[in-house]
Amino acid sequence: MRGDRGESLLELLVAVAVLGVAAVAIVGGIGVSVLMSDIHRKQATAGAGVRDFGEAVENQVMAGGYVACAAPAKYAAPAGFTVPPGFTSSVTSVKYWTGSAWSATCGTDTGLQQVTLQVASADGRAAERLEVVVRKRCGLGEAPC
Repeated sequence: MRGDRGESLLELLVAVAVLGVAAVAIVGGIGVSVLMSDIHRKQATAGAGVRDFGEAVENQVMAGGYVACAAPAKYAAPAGFTVPPGFTSSVTSVKYWTGSAWSATCGTDTGLQQVTLQVASADGRAAERLEVVVRKRCGLGEAPC
């Protein structure tokens, strides 16, 4: 009978092509999801790390560690902060309050500084920044208190 002859070569090629495209799409989707999961995990770790970094800087300042006209290096290694493995931490800038605006150059220190902190993964896939405003602790016998 004519209906029992099976598939033609063309039908087999079309079926293999459709299955091949589907397999490539599935494998590609799995690869992208693995990559995005890795990036998201690194972003979450960097976010938690930068918040810990900010808290350690605030604790340092509250313990009397405020430095007038401080350079970024003064806040780079606060006590009680450990960089997550595979990440780096840095202070990207310190700005100083002039009484009306933030300035990158320090004239007369008014006791208020904006410190920008960053924690980034070593492979560069994730970086989180946090701006922390620190002020000189009152009761130290100096202006502006």
